[in-house]
Amino acid sequence: MLGDSLTAGYGLSAQQALPVRLDAALRAASVSVEVINAGVSGDTTAGGLSRLDWVVGSAKPQFAIVALGANDGLRGLDPRAMFDNLDRIVGKLQAQGIRVLLAGMYAPPNFGRDYAAEFNGVFPRLAAKHKVPLYPFLLEGVATHPALNQADGIHPNAAGVETIVRRLLPEVKKLLSAE
Repeated sequence: MLGDSLTAGYGLSAQQALPVRLDAALRAASVSVEVINAGVSGDTTAGGLSRLDWVVGSAKPQFAIVALGANDGLRGLDPRAMFDNLDRIVGKLQAQGIRVLLAGMYAPPNFGRDYAAEFNGVFPRLAAKHKVPLYPFLLEGVATHPALNQADGIHPNAAGVETIVRRLLPEVKKLLSAE
């Protein structure tokens, strides 16, 4: 799971991080895989691209969940550059025979409608271009719910992570079983 602080488990114990909890949920569903936490707090799509070869080379995955873009949005970075970075990430993964699930993000509202429209369009365009499944919003059911977030209102707490896992699990199971 290639991502940022949402993947790394910012503010949580290592055992509460999203990849660890997703791994546990898959095992409980009798799906034998190892979910590797390749999340780096503060990472942007450019950072994810720069470390991709190292992550893939050391982990040798068959599947990847790409969950980057939140920090691009928080920093107001150019959605076109984000598209290009994610396009290269997905393309590199697919070139190595790695099946991809793209976990999208929505732009924060403070940059205006035009920015949000361009940013929010990146993930569906990439999914269509690369013919990969899209989970539209990684924080679906968690964002804006104070009881599911840490005090910063950005990062999920342990209960928020469990909500993400519950919602994401069916999509991950589909990815793992697709031929």
